[in-house]
Amino acid sequence: MDTKPKGRSIRPNPDNCPWTNVQEDGHNLTVDQFPSTVIVQLANSLRREVTTKYAEKYGLTVSEWRLLSLLARFAPIPFSELVALSGSDKALVSRTLRALEQHGFCKVQPEPGGHKKKLICEITHAGLTKHEIVMPVAQRLQAAVLAQLTKTEREIMYSALMKLHEACDNGKLTLD
Repeated sequence: MDTKPKGRSIRPNPDNCPWTNVQEDGHNLTVDQFPSTVIVQLANSLRREVTTKYAEKYGLTVSEWRLLSLLARFAPIPFSELVALSGSDKALVSRTLRALEQHGFCKVQPEPGGHKKKLICEITHAGLTKHEIVMPVAQRLQAAVLAQLTKTEREIMYSALMKLHEACDNGKLTLD
């Protein structure tokens, strides 16, 4: 069954940008034009068409690959910082770390000389080896994604996304 409205595209037409003249109260935006909707749809498409393919090829879930990559870059790292960096909730990070531990890719231990509730996450030699195998494939495919844009488009998109991150982090997006 086709759920797409007839004669209408789900994706906004880039030649007719609905964000060009946004009213302050947003009344001229429809839900499919909300930045949050467009960004989530793109993230889901990229996960499905790019990230899932290379993660699964190497026996990992997307969550496992993302945490393994963060551990390769930042370990040893406190669990709470890993949660913040991942952008996921604590429960998902905890489950994913358990799976990575079962694969032998990481270790999670209480902070030495510290609180038993404070955990430190480390990557193992096997985890680093897996990361070194997958990362070049991930980099090549992510570069192919960016190659769909011109240099100027990439710079503008990166700048705009960082500006939105900052607005979210600094509480600039409120109902008040």
